[in-house]
Amino acid sequence: MKNSLNLTFNKVFFYALLVLLIISFLVTFIGDSLLLKTAMALFIPTFLICYVLNYKSLGAIFISFLIFSFLGDLSVSFFSEETLTKVSSILYFLSYLYLIVTITPKFKLPETDKLIGVYLLGVFLINVFFLYTLYSVLSVIIPDRTEVLLFGLKSMALIVLAFISFGVYLNTQSKQSILFLVAVIFLGFSAILNYVNLYYLYHWSFEMLHRVLYGIGLYFIFKYVIEINRHKQHVFELRKRYASNKKLSLNNY
Repeated sequence: MKNSLNLTFNKVFFYALLVLLIISFLVTFIGDSLLLKTAMALFIPTFLICYVLNYKSLGAIFISFLIFSFLGDLSVSFFSEETLTKVSSILYFLSYLYLIVTITPKFKLPETDKLIGVYLLGVFLINVFFLYTLYSVLSVIIPDRTEVLLFGLKSMALIVLAFISFGVYLNTQSKQSILFLVAVIFLGFSAILNYVNLYYLYHWSFEMLHRVLYGIGLYFIFKYVIEINRHKQHVFELRKRYASNKKLSLNNY
């Protein structure tokens, strides 16, 4: 019975993602500004409702991530184009920081194999170099230094997040680490497409892909948290069963 309920929840959660992706495609294709502003903010409330109906607890760090991400999604409805980029960059930057706080305790650097450590360091330095190059180009193109600085901070947070999550995956190769890494990859590509729309060439297909990738990234973040809850529940049940068996053994004596 329990497995059946879990399967039903997984289906409902996945169908919610599909519906949201279809909505994102339609509103982006139609191009209505009001629909575009509101559709982006549907992801987190919808996923959160599905989550809360099945799991009652939410961690403080995860709540903070959801709040700042949702405010970032919602900022497009309240700010003009001049301030939108700055406000959304600050909010998303803060949400990425909370994801970094979530995954960092699982990154055991002393336990990392030396070869893996060198590989991770190389990948990190290459990404930082590309970010520095892009930052230098944008500094010439964009006159607003604050906007360029926020772009750099947001991008650096994503690079650090990807670096740590990839390191955790290489060390553990657990289902949780895979889900988190996939989520970060989707969020990262979504941010890249958003940069393309903002600073290079706007096209409705890029906007649609940006929203789709962002929605899938959020979906995997929730799946990661769900997997953690299931693992904790499994550990709790094992400990409870062990304590019960131990008590029965003592009573037999």
